[in-house]
Amino acid sequence: MTNRIYLEKFSGYADFQDYYLLVSNEQVMAYVTEKAIPLEEAAADFEQILKKNEKYPDFGRFKVFDAETRQFIGLGKLDLSDTVSGEAELGYILLPEFWGKGFGTAIALHLMALAEATPFLNKITAIIDPANIASRNILIRQGFISEYIGEIEGLPGEILGKKMIRQEK
Repeated sequence: MTNRIYLEKFSGYADFQDYYLLVSNEQVMAYVTEKAIPLEEAAADFEQILKKNEKYPDFGRFKVFDAETRQFIGLGKLDLSDTVSGEAELGYILLPEFWGKGFGTAIALHLMALAEATPFLNKITAIIDPANIASRNILIRQGFISEYIGEIEGLPGEILGKKMIRQEK
């Protein structure tokens, strides 16, 4: 775990402003959807995030804060798969002013610690734009390996995965 950041779940409509600050930013979304998300679409997406966050208390989408300044810096996610038992997807996005400062690594470390403390998780996946070399490097350093490169929902994508190694007790 790292003391550089702390995470709080998105838990209500008061959190929408922080979420929209991210998803409406073209720079932030360039490697995610290739475009900013319009207000109505973002509001509908946020509604689904709140529902899923309520369903799974320890998993979902989190607001990420700089521990020193208490400033909102981005989003982290550890979403349980709805289709594959024992699998979760890790992800993160940061406001541009926090790029290249180690926060992506701090978020990945924090979320992987949560995953490792969850006995029923067997695998963690991450989906990135193959052009996002910084995110790819963060995930590779965490032990992820590339499993697929190609089109995902009409966009260029790469799926990386990491099998969870569990010690027998």
